[in-house]
Amino acid sequence: MTDLTGKTILVTGASSGIGKATAEHLVSCGAKVIGGGRSVAALEELASSTGVTPLPFDLESEDSIRDAVSDLDLWGVVNCGGFGGEIATPMETDIAVFDKVIRVNARGSLLVIKHTAPGMIARGKGGSIVNVSSQASLIALRGHVSYGASKAALDGITRVSALELGQYAIRVNGVNPTVVLNDMSAFYWGRPEIAAPFLSRMPLGRWATTADVSGPIGFLLSDESAMITGVSLPIDGGFTSV
Repeated sequence: MTDLTGKTILVTGASSGIGKATAEHLVSCGAKVIGGGRSVAALEELASSTGVTPLPFDLESEDSIRDAVSDLDLWGVVNCGGFGGEIATPMETDIAVFDKVIRVNARGSLLVIKHTAPGMIARGKGGSIVNVSSQASLIALRGHVSYGASKAALDGITRVSALELGQYAIRVNGVNPTVVLNDMSAFYWGRPEIAAPFLSRMPLGRWATTADVSGPIGFLLSDESAMITGVSLPIDGGFTSV
């Protein structure tokens, strides 16, 4: 089992979905987890069940991010906070929604790195950052112009951050999962006319689970991946490779 004993890791978006599952998984691996998010109630519920330290802040506000994270003594960061936006073509897209998707998914993740990395550098112990991207950054998905653009930007942030932080023994990687079917995604991906052709193209032929994503995140945070940096790892049942 992945060993993260003694490592303090910040997980954004920890109040639900992949972020919550990741926080729970990292606790089971021995990490001290700080859970970031906007919902105080959801974070407090997570804290009561797992021992995660709740840390509410707003990914759309640099001041909120700076105040929350700049003094944390961290080994690792998981940028999992995100906003799905809308299902729309480039001709139909609402630019206000597009701007928010970019602010949360790309700008917010960059700001978390901006305000956590200096402390990690100063402590001189190295570390690991994992950005939760999407298969939508690797291939074109209908209706996903905003979301795909935000995650493609995040992949670029991952690669440049890996280049810049490698000299400090800080690794930066991304994971690019396929759809995790939940209450937020089912409105679109749960439709038979959408789901059936999509899954028929996927070699493994099923939706991802949160555990399918949290396990590889734990691996990329751990010393087991000590020579891996700058990658965008598809967790997509082979969808983007065929």
